[in-house]
Amino acid sequence: MTIKITPFDASKYLDSEEAISEYINAAIEEDDVDLFIAALANVVKAYGIAKVASDAGIGRESLYKTLAPGSSPRFETVMKLVKALGITITTVPMHSKVVSHS
Repeated sequence: MTIKITPFDASKYLDSEEAISEYINAAIEEDDVDLFIAALANVVKAYGIAKVASDAGIGRESLYKTLAPGSSPRFETVMKLVKALGITITTVPMHSKVVSHS
């Protein structure tokens, strides 16, 4: 008996706004830029490369390069993609530090 193993494709399971939000948040929590870009790439794939590229005002080839492993996209480009995907990135305090204004 031969067992066929196929690569895992997260984009097949990103079928709701809640799943996408949790997936992106989990990637951010890992504090790994490459993992975040890979997660973003999976979400873009789930939405459709051509549609996201168009909505973000980025060429398809540029989008592929932006999301390639090892890429270092500009923050501006990441924010265009986030907006095109209809999600937002927010912050919450990690520690209860008091900020001095003096």
